[in-house]
Order: sequence, then C-alpha cells, then structure tokens
Amino acid sequence: MKELIEVIAKALVENPDEVVVTQREDDRAIVLELHVAQSDMGKVIGKQGRIAKAIRSVVKAASAKETKKVIVDIQ
Repeated sequence: MKELIEVIAKALVENPDEVVVTQREDDRAIVLELHVAQSDMGKVIGKQGRIAKAIRSVVKAASAKETKKVIVDIQ
C-alpha cells in the first residue's frame, strides 16, 4: 500500500522528492501518512477533496484482502 500511495502522489506533485509515506499499525487499522510539500498540498487534495477521496478509494480497493482497515492520512 505504501508504494501505491507514493507512486500516485509523485505523479501529482511538482516536488516528487518531498513525497514521504510512513506506515503505522494499530490493533485494528493500518495508518498510512502522506507528507508532501506545502505548495503541493492543494494538488493532492484537489477541489472539494476529490483527488484525496480518489486516492483513498484506490487504496481501499487494493487493500480489500487485508484483515485490517487501511486509513490514508494526508499531511
């Protein structure tokens, strides 16, 4: 999942070197934190959050076989 988010985010932003994805695991969930440059934040979120929602949908579909819930946190 981590690599998937990284590839998608790097394709969207102007500063792909500043894209960092970290992964944390809880008892029930896997939390993936996406960090991008402040100037690229709008490109990752999109108008009314449409791109962020699309990223979350793709990750949810890719993680269908996981037993834990996968959460994407954009920072």
